[in-house]
Amino acid sequence: MRRTHAQPLGELLQEFYNEHPQLRQKILEVRVVRAWGEVLGLSVSKATRSLYVRQGTLYVSVDSSVLRNELMLNRAHLVKKLNECAGAAVIREIVIR
Repeated sequence: MRRTHAQPLGELLQEFYNEHPQLRQKILEVRVVRAWGEVLGLSVSKATRSLYVRQGTLYVSVDSSVLRNELMLNRAHLVKKLNECAGAAVIREIVIR
């Protein structure tokens, strides 16, 4: 009979993240990008042309200048909401083009 040491999945994931911090960061960045549509809704998602994270900055390209201005006025709130959705402080600022 072989014995195994069962470990909760959360502990295994935490060990994995501790061993691979760059992968954990990428997963968190993907969470932020996916949260964009959840936080801002379908109409903003459809008007978004490009969305990516680089070195703690979320870069967003949108079709509408009116939407761009609205997003720029609410950047601090968006950073907070997107980081909440990701479960960590992933982004520090948003650049909207």
